[in-house]
Amino acid sequence: MNSEKIWDHVEAKRQDYLDLSDRIWGMPEIAYTEYRSSAEHTAMLKAEGFKVTENAAGIPTAVYGEAGEGGPIIAILGEYDALPGLSQEAGIAEPRPLPGSGNGHGCGHNMLGSAALLAATALKNWLEETGTPGRVRYYGCPAEEGGAAKAFMVRAGLFDDVDAAITWHPASLTRVDEALSLANTRLDFTFTGRASHAAAAPHLGRSALDAVELMNVGVNYMREHMPSSARIHYAYIDAGGVAPNVVQGKAKVRYAVRALDLPGMKALNERVIKIAQGAALMTETTVDVKVLSAVSNLLGNTPMEKTMYNNMLRLGPVEFDGVDREYAEAIQATLSDEDITSDYRRCGVRPSETKPLCDFIVPLDQVGEPMIGSTDVGDVSWSVPTVQARVATHAIGTPGHSWQITAQGKAGPAHKGLVWAAKVMAGTAVDLMTEPSALEAAKKDHAARVARTPYECPIPTDVEPPIQPRPADLAA
Repeated sequence: MNSEKIWDHVEAKRQDYLDLSDRIWGMPEIAYTEYRSSAEHTAMLKAEGFKVTENAAGIPTAVYGEAGEGGPIIAILGEYDALPGLSQEAGIAEPRPLPGSGNGHGCGHNMLGSAALLAATALKNWLEETGTPGRVRYYGCPAEEGGAAKAFMVRAGLFDDVDAAITWHPASLTRVDEALSLANTRLDFTFTGRASHAAAAPHLGRSALDAVELMNVGVNYMREHMPSSARIHYAYIDAGGVAPNVVQGKAKVRYAVRALDLPGMKALNERVIKIAQGAALMTETTVDVKVLSAVSNLLGNTPMEKTMYNNMLRLGPVEFDGVDREYAEAIQATLSDEDITSDYRRCGVRPSETKPLCDFIVPLDQVGEPMIGSTDVGDVSWSVPTVQARVATHAIGTPGHSWQITAQGKAGPAHKGLVWAAKVMAGTAVDLMTEPSALEAAKKDHAARVARTPYECPIPTDVEPPIQPRPADLAA
C-alpha cells in the first residue's frame, strides 16, 4: 500500500529529524523571537531540495517550502516556539531549570515542527519516486503560544491555494484531535492617571493601578454571568512601579478572552472593554485598548478525520520499550492522581493504573470531558479542510505547559512518538493525493460548514504581527 511505502521514506530520514528536534529543544525561543529555530528549519528545507519562501506573511520567523508538480496542494503545519519560565534539564524527573533565558519547550513544539517537516520530506521524496502529481507545502509557523501567527498567515493569503492541511501535537494519549478549541483574543489595557506623592498630596493623584484592580474585580464579578465554557485570564504587564509612596500614573494589564466561537468571543470582548471603561471612569483615568492577537475556534472535518484514523489503525499504536516506561513512571511519581485521571477523562477512556505510556489508539467516536484550550490552527481550519493528530510522546497525566513536558522533550517516548506522528501525517497526505474521492469529500464537508458561518479573520485589519528584533549575534 502507498501508506507502507511512505512510511519507509519516513524511516529513511528519521535520525536527521530526531536530531533537529533535539537541536530546537536546546534553543528555546518564545513567540516571534524564533530566529534560530526558524533558521534550522529553513536550512533543512533547503538541504532537502524544497523551494523555500522566507519572511512569510512579512514575519521574519515564518517560512514555507514547496515541492512537487501539478495535482492538489497538501499543507503540513509545523511549529517551533517555546514558553517562558519552563526551562528544565532533560531526562530527569525533578524540577531543575537550566541557566540562560528561562525559556523551555513545555508544549513540545520542538517535536511538532520536526515531525511535520519529516512528514513533508517523506511526501516530497515519495512524489518524486512515484511520479504522482501533487505538491507538498511545509509551513514553519512561529508564535502559536499566544501570537496567532497562523491567523496572520491566513489573513495574508498564504493558504488560498491549499487543498487540505495536516498537523499534529505532542500528547499523552494517541487519537485524532476532536477539533474542539476556544476562540481567543489577547488585549492590552493601558490605564493612564496622574502620579503624585502618596502621603503628602494623595488628593492630586489618580491611580492607574487602582483602575487595573477595579477592572479585575469587575471582570471577576462578570464570570458569574457568562457561559460556563468561556474563559478569561489576566496578567499584570506593568503594575506601575515598586514604590508604595507614589501614586502610580500608568499601569497595564493583559487579558485573554476565550469562548466556544467567534461571536461569543466578540460579545465577551465588548463586555470586558466596558468594564475597563467603567474602571477608568471611577478613578478619573483614561484607558487605551489594544488587540494583540486573536484566533478562531477549530473547525472539524469528518472525512479527513476518518482518513487519519484509518492510517493510525494501519500503523498500530506507538511502540514503547521498558526504558521508556521506567522514565514515564518516574515522571508520573511527580504528578497527582487527578493529573492522571484528567487525561483519561478528557478522552472518555477508563483510567488504567498500570499504563505509564499510551499503548493504544483512542477510538474515533470516543467522547470525553471537554478540557479546551486555544490554537491558531483554528484559523487554518476555517480556510482549508484541516485535520490534526494527538500522539503520545510523554507520560500519561503530564500537564501541558509544565516542566515535566520540557524534561521529556528529548527522551525515548518523544522520539518514538515524533516518528510515528510523521508516518500518520504522511500516510494521510498520500491517501488524499491518491484517492480523489477522499479529498473531494473533505472539501464538501468544509464547504458545508463554512457556508453556515462564513470565516472572518478575528484580528483587526490594522493590527500587525508584533515582530521582535533579530538578536545582535544573528544580525546580517
